[in-house]
Amino acid sequence: MNLRRSLLSREQIIRFYNYCEIILSDELKKQAALAAMSEVKSGMRIGLGTGSTAKHFVDYLGAEVAKGFECLCVPTSIATMQQAQALNIPLTTLDEIDRLDVTVDGADEIDEQMQLIKGGGGALLREKIVAAASDKMVVIADTSKLVETLGKFALPIEVNKFGLGATQNAVSDVMQQTGAEGGLVLRQSDGKPFETDGGHFILDASFGRISNAQTVSEKLLNVPGVVQHGLFLGLCAKAYLADATGVKQLG
Repeated sequence: MNLRRSLLSREQIIRFYNYCEIILSDELKKQAALAAMSEVKSGMRIGLGTGSTAKHFVDYLGAEVAKGFECLCVPTSIATMQQAQALNIPLTTLDEIDRLDVTVDGADEIDEQMQLIKGGGGALLREKIVAAASDKMVVIADTSKLVETLGKFALPIEVNKFGLGATQNAVSDVMQQTGAEGGLVLRQSDGKPFETDGGHFILDASFGRISNAQTVSEKLLNVPGVVQHGLFLGLCAKAYLADATGVKQLG
């Protein structure tokens, strides 16, 4: 009986610890998002990222819009579009305007050269299109996303549904050629393949370490079935990274 109580007490402590970790992580995301508000000025055209950190930025921007802040925004996913609409943030598309002043988005990994891995949320294609159409891309994250070398986080690769098997084999060949340490899996959601807003599938490639991101990028884009990948190279101009001591700025 006493042993059972002890086990339950230990489980409760673990659950409480995990809860605190989640709360702290979310607070750091908020701090990074708030710091990035300094990058936007009334009248700007702004790209809105996707994910848990970008969501906080959209919330802060919506609060400013309610006070009279003027902007015109392009969301990078259906989820971000719906959030922005609920906050009455004015939206447009890259069919109506061809350039943005700034895009603010999260990252799954960032190194000191501000190379990124993105796509954990499944919106990498639209995120890259919007970032490339922006005069500046600003990344917001907590410092756990800062790495010495990209690749510990599995690289998302958006692929066409047609010819999936052949595409998987070709991507596996690229991984072997570039020294990948892990495997390749088709992302799943609710027991079936995850589908992006654009109607594609995602392969998650566990490289372990990407020593030459440019080479990996070029080889993947040469695979006919690959639509895009989550290596964001030469796009990020500045990053706000938060930890318990405050917000660190890169760039």
